[in-house]
Amino acid sequence: MRKFGSTLVWTLLFLVAPLAAMAEEAAAASGGSGWGYALGAGLAVGLAGLGCGIGQGLTAGNTTAGIARNPGAANTMFTSFILGMVLIESISIYGLVIAFLLQGKIS
Repeated sequence: MRKFGSTLVWTLLFLVAPLAAMAEEAAAASGGSGWGYALGAGLAVGLAGLGCGIGQGLTAGNTTAGIARNPGAANTMFTSFILGMVLIESISIYGLVIAFLLQGKIS
């Protein structure tokens, strides 16, 4: 089953990649409308928010469970928790920056 999945992924990759390249050339030749940039900006923010929400939920839940099991290590866990939250939130900020950059390219 694993070999089938790998073969399927590679086959789709080799079938879809040339189509995307041809579509990009056609859009460049016709001037393009910019809707691709708008879609990219929306996906950047949406997927970054989705990933960050899942990551923050897992981090908070596991930190709470760890503190409940070992209350003496709460200070150490809290420091790691805050550092993890900062790194997770930075991904969301990067997605927002990418969205702003793509928004500037929309005509």
